[in-house]
Amino acid sequence: MPKLSDVIAALEALWPPERAEHWDAVGLVCGDPDADLTRVLFAVDPVQEVADEAIRIGADLLVTHHPLYLRGTTTVAATGFKGRVVHTLIKNDIALHVAHTNADRADPGVSDALAGAIGLRVTGPLVPDPADPAGRRGLGRIGELDAPLTLTEFAERAAKGLPRTAAGLRIAGDPEQQIRTVAVCGGSGDSLFADVRAAGVDAYLTADLRHHPASEAQQAGSPALIDAAHWATEWPWCEQAASQLDEISDRHGWALRTYVSRTVTDPWTAHALSPATTSSGAPR
Repeated sequence: MPKLSDVIAALEALWPPERAEHWDAVGLVCGDPDADLTRVLFAVDPVQEVADEAIRIGADLLVTHHPLYLRGTTTVAATGFKGRVVHTLIKNDIALHVAHTNADRADPGVSDALAGAIGLRVTGPLVPDPADPAGRRGLGRIGELDAPLTLTEFAERAAKGLPRTAAGLRIAGDPEQQIRTVAVCGGSGDSLFADVRAAGVDAYLTADLRHHPASEAQQAGSPALIDAAHWATEWPWCEQAASQLDEISDRHGWALRTYVSRTVTDPWTAHALSPATTSSGAPR
């Protein structure tokens, strides 16, 4: 049976904290390094529903992609939802560890898992890490389909490969455009449009695309755009991360079980269709 410190060392070997962005908040948030571990739960968001799920399965460690306290705090009082999460975890002897932008940059990382979920063969990072001589780490990924698909067909494949959310996918581009090469970025990716254009891909799949950057990218002749829910683009990493820890556990002979949360923590809960339009496209 490993100690928490043993498992944290293994996780930080996969996702070294020094590779996180300077503004990020990664690593151990709460937990006793000397505590014994038997069960680990992976999730995207450290929210109350996930903390409650960790209790139900008897987890000793919760590993999330998103930080609980990204901008710091002066209190962990249970008067707010973040404080309640901390109190819930500590009262139930559950540690919390965060792997955020260090997991984004890893090999394999968040975007590798996203590419695999939508049927892409990864050929390299979208934005290579200059500190990686092998050229495999970095932000985003570039991948290829086994055979070309229309934009509509590729979007349908992506929708089937990603977990279901209320918002689904938004698509910008010619529905009949042939898609063979695709750039992906798990999470918010509209800051990488220049890199996407330089890569010369047919399509770009990411999350949180804003009106003006997306509009300007289309006017500049960028590839087709597919905008998915932020949570959905990062959830495949949870399965990948659990599998990585399973391999480490087997290698060390640890009596450790891993679980992946399937609680949908995407904040959008419903979708309403727009009203019918006139022949000119204006709302009736």
